[in-house]
Amino acid sequence: MLSKNKIKFIQSLELKKYRNQSGCFLAEGNKLVGDSIDRFDCVYLIATDNWIEQHPEVKAEEIIVTNREEIKKVSLMKTPQEVIAVFRKPTYRFDPKTIENNLTLALDTIQDPGNLGTIIRLADWFGIQHVICSKTCADIYSPKVVQATMGALARVKTHYTDLDEWFATITKTPIYGTFLNGTNIYDQPLTSTGIIVMGNEGNGISPKLERYVTRKLYIPNYPNGKETSESLNVAIATAIICAEFRRPRSC
Repeated sequence: MLSKNKIKFIQSLELKKYRNQSGCFLAEGNKLVGDSIDRFDCVYLIATDNWIEQHPEVKAEEIIVTNREEIKKVSLMKTPQEVIAVFRKPTYRFDPKTIENNLTLALDTIQDPGNLGTIIRLADWFGIQHVICSKTCADIYSPKVVQATMGALARVKTHYTDLDEWFATITKTPIYGTFLNGTNIYDQPLTSTGIIVMGNEGNGISPKLERYVTRKLYIPNYPNGKETSESLNVAIATAIICAEFRRPRSC
């Protein structure tokens, strides 16, 4: 049985204040927990007999075998599945040199949890190992963001830093960004390494970061000149850009 104190603690992880205090985050669902259980230290694992039987090697500081009715009491989801886990937040070393020698995403004030989670999932799909968030981005360990990553959070290292200070130290690595006055991305030679900056949902890349962008790109609508939507959703734009960077090119 789940005690009242454990239920209270687990549900408190919906709020950033308590995630920061405890150093923990919440993950729910069979696939999400299954993908994450070997990547993060697990404090509490709450699961049905059926889930435990399918994962006999699972490890956690405390495993609570219960039923779906008990899981509903603690879940933040409308339709809970068979397992909930409380993980410790990982600590990753921010190594600028390693990051600058790969293809990296830098996010400037991405605030929608769905967008942030989807971008982490896209990074995982396109083999981008590091995502660098400005300190004004949403919290990657928010339950809504964690759910939106669909397990990619376990494979992509996410860092929070002052992008202005970091970009000021970069001298050789190309920094890409999308702008309405940029150059058509499909006409540009793209490097295999570099930093791709994606801006805020409403305001785009902030002026203080724009000055560091060395390659301004534009995703054209089709057909050219047709009246169309004002802009693309930032997660959709990220997908298009990452796909173009990963597209094989002849020498």
